[in-house]
Amino acid sequence: MARSPRTPLPFEVWALVAGAFAVALGYGVVAPAIPQFALEFGVSKFAASAIVSAFALMRLVTAPFAGWAVSRMGERRTYATGILIVALSTGAAAFAADYAQFLVLRGAGGVGSAMFTVSATALLAKVSPPDARGRVASLNAAGFLLGGLLGPVLGGVVAAFGLRAPFVFYFFTLLAAAAVVAVALRRSAFAAGPVEGSAQPESVVLGEALRVPQYRALLVSVFAFGWASFGVRVSIIPIFVAVAFDGDAAAAAWVLAGYAAGNALLIFPAGRWTDTVGRKPLLVTGMAVLVASYLVFPVSPSMWVAIAIMVAAGAGSALVNPGQQAVLADVLAQRRGGNVVAAYSMMSDLGGVLGPLIAGAILDAAGFGWAFGTTAVLLAVAATAWLFVSDLRRPAAP
Repeated sequence: MARSPRTPLPFEVWALVAGAFAVALGYGVVAPAIPQFALEFGVSKFAASAIVSAFALMRLVTAPFAGWAVSRMGERRTYATGILIVALSTGAAAFAADYAQFLVLRGAGGVGSAMFTVSATALLAKVSPPDARGRVASLNAAGFLLGGLLGPVLGGVVAAFGLRAPFVFYFFTLLAAAAVVAVALRRSAFAAGPVEGSAQPESVVLGEALRVPQYRALLVSVFAFGWASFGVRVSIIPIFVAVAFDGDAAAAAWVLAGYAAGNALLIFPAGRWTDTVGRKPLLVTGMAVLVASYLVFPVSPSMWVAIAIMVAAGAGSALVNPGQQAVLADVLAQRRGGNVVAAYSMMSDLGGVLGPLIAGAILDAAGFGWAFGTTAVLLAVAATAWLFVSDLRRPAAP
């Protein structure tokens, strides 16, 4: 087990991590400008927020198509095509003449996002060495995390040139990501399509994966994780900061930064522990930390306590994230499985879409305690699901 951190990683891993960093950096620059740019067309705040929902909705509904594309074209072509769709739609969005054009272009970007996300996840799962799958997942998460932290900082500089400038910047970072991955993977047999590759691995169909208890637990887990980390965290927590502490957007940013700090603190150790201790202990522990964090957050007596709780939640997230991706890689066992990855991605996106909507409705009806409590219950269900399955890291175990 001690050898796993020293296991050489395939060059495909480093190419995809570099691509993830470039994508996250550009998105961090453009994300704050999206609703503000929509408001420039004289629409309501609801219509401006719908731009973000349109992107997420198109990611969700086109994930099955992305899985099909991976099976037919291979990971490299699907990744390059998807990221170019996002690049072209983002570049065109900088010159949108009205709200309708902007909405359609962001929706098209969601299609491309599903394609490159599913293909990158599928390729990472396929090329990850069995004893370094947690380490690969933590590296990929770190690429997104670093890009996501630097993006908003750089975005303040880019936004000084106007609200259209971030879209142009993101266009070029996406082109850079597409170029890096396309060039780096041009001779990769793993990333080749069925026609180009001489010896393609067998495929795992979705029905086969659904018969694996660990995969079913994984779908429950990523739904709850998407609900909490990609949905409620970024939508309900800023509202809580404003209501409970009379805080502004900057105060909410500090609370959310606590989550990022906790995540950064443990993301690399968590990858190593996932490979040495096992997937299940890290997943159960991380989910338990998240459950506790979301239960106590609405009773935070001060901003400092709220930040501290979010640091703990970020640490819990770091324990969970590599384990989830490692389990996906375990199920695929270095075989192609576009639809298997697409279902995994869809469940995460579905949680991210439904979380803010349902938790927001609960918040209006019953208050913060119930909204965060519902989230904690979902996370507890996910933790329980992991308790009842064995650890695929040890294939010889009964």
